[in-house]
Amino acid sequence: QVQLVESGGGLVQAGGSLRLSCAASGRTFSRLSMGWFRQAPGKEREFVAAISWIGGGTYAADSVKGRFTISRDNAKNTLYLQMNSLKPEDTAVYYCAASTSSSYYRALVYDNWGQGTQVTVSS
Repeated sequence: QVQLVESGGGLVQAGGSLRLSCAASGRTFSRLSMGWFRQAPGKEREFVAAISWIGGGTYAADSVKGRFTISRDNAKNTLYLQMNSLKPEDTAVYYCAASTSSSYYRALVYDNWGQGTQVTVSS
């Protein structure tokens, strides 16, 4: 089992930026595929971005492509999501997730979850 703790959420104006962090413990971080999901009130959970074990492969949903960047620091056991040009529709609880599967681009492989961090973008 892996423990995940997100931080960095908050309130930002449209057009602004935030960087989310996810600290992982309990398993060898460099052997985990990592992802970010989000869920807005009344909506289904959305697979936002993901990154492979050593960071060579990344995935980003069309809704965030060109604005959000996922990265990881295996030496610090930390996952990041840099969010730029934020829009009100980005408002959601953002969850960090981990998987031992190498198929980082598949939402269904993620089975370890953090508690989430709220991101609110005002217009």
